[in-house]
Amino acid sequence: MGTELDLGQILKDLENTSTLDELGSVAIRLRDCLKVEHLTYHWVDAAGDQYGYTTYSDAWDERYREKNYHRIDPVILGCFQRFHPVDWKSLDWSGKVSKAFLQDALGHGVGNQGYSIPIRGPNGQFALFTVNHSCDDDTWQDFISTFGRELILVAHYINRKALEFEKDRQPEATRGLSPREIDAMTLLAQGFSRAQVAHSLSISEHTLRVYIESARSKLGAQNTTHAIATALSRGLIVV
Repeated sequence: MGTELDLGQILKDLENTSTLDELGSVAIRLRDCLKVEHLTYHWVDAAGDQYGYTTYSDAWDERYREKNYHRIDPVILGCFQRFHPVDWKSLDWSGKVSKAFLQDALGHGVGNQGYSIPIRGPNGQFALFTVNHSCDDDTWQDFISTFGRELILVAHYINRKALEFEKDRQPEATRGLSPREIDAMTLLAQGFSRAQVAHSLSISEHTLRVYIESARSKLGAQNTTHAIATALSRGLIVV
């Protein structure tokens, strides 16, 4: 794996990009400099459309989209709830669905190590920048210790450029949540079940579902977990 990175040149190259193809070319050079197997910039918009660049195989890229894996991918779900970079080994892969997904990924050449950086842009935009490799844990930790800070900076540069030349994909400004929606989302974020939330608010579970779906729609979220993470990231709820 790499030991040196000309960060200034990489950032300069990114600054000069104006299309996704050009961004992809810089990503390949970055991957080669880092000597990792894969590098990915992944953005799932409010409509569920996926956008970005990856060095994974076409077969895995197509399968990921075909299976709508972004809905169950532990990396995406885990990063929705975090603001700091995430080592894949720190995520929960114990569930049956997660284990099956992991085996499918490994079978398509995805490495056993991964490091993903959550990126939050304007109006709740959420994306991930990931480097991925096959190696032992100690080698991977040495790599992250060496390049972690640089990767964070690169991730945000890539996202900024993507927003520049894909303006039509930027989320629309969202409406504010109602007081009841804020109450419901706050309690859910604190780990209460839907039944407990409904009881606390003295409403039926049917009414609670209405509040949750309304909040999810306003936030442009894919599901309740995404809605909670988005509301937290925008400071709409505090736990």
